[in-house]
Amino acid sequence: MKKDIHQQNYRPVIFHDNSSGEDFLIGSAIETSDTGKWTDGKEYPLHSVEISSASHPFYTGKEKVMDTAGRVEKFKARQTAASLNTSKSKKESKKDKSEK
Repeated sequence: MKKDIHQQNYRPVIFHDNSSGEDFLIGSAIETSDTGKWTDGKEYPLHSVEISSASHPFYTGKEKVMDTAGRVEKFKARQTAASLNTSKSKKESKKDKSEK
């Protein structure tokens, strides 16, 4: 194996899932400034994540809509506007044909 290719700061890190509240202690080299206590009473670096296997629908079998920026509403508004524009253009083309 090659020497000096692995990160030097590889250590156990607590990953906290914000969606489900679950914590995982996993080896990582991620940079973090927060710390948290694990079940063994020791303090480890802490990193928060939005989604993990504890909250992802693929692993849980439960569908959960995570809409933090109103993306669903924006999409529905665009869909509605597009369908209105399409129906208006069809009506106008029928009107033009009937006038001729």
